[in-house]
Amino acid sequence: MRDKFVEKGYYKNHACMETFTCAVCGKECKPEGAASEHRNHCPNCLSSLHVDVEPGDRASDCESPMDPISVWVKKNGEWAIIHRCRRCGELSSNRVAADDNPMKLMSIAMRPIANPPFPIERMEDMARMMGFDDNEE
Repeated sequence: MRDKFVEKGYYKNHACMETFTCAVCGKECKPEGAASEHRNHCPNCLSSLHVDVEPGDRASDCESPMDPISVWVKKNGEWAIIHRCRRCGELSSNRVAADDNPMKLMSIAMRPIANPPFPIERMEDMARMMGFDDNEE
């Protein structure tokens, strides 16, 4: 849980260098290795906590775990993790840290390919409708 004694908005302009224990997997999360001054999610399971309304403000009273549900790539090529709050459904984005679990990141990135929202057989039907033939090379 957040430090109730830190003034709201403090982390918008100050580094967040505290070690914390992940509320989801129990791993101790240290700021070293993140290559950032703002460790805001677990490098092991990539989970976060819903503590901000705006990044760094610590103004949310929800404080529920946030699950990593997707990744996206910013214009500069940097990856970010999309988190969804288990309690209220709020979405947020956090930069990928240097020490984040690469297998977990890739498994999240591949979810839409591994489990498409339609039967995979529809891809074959669509290919045929578009004039692609299974026998063409």
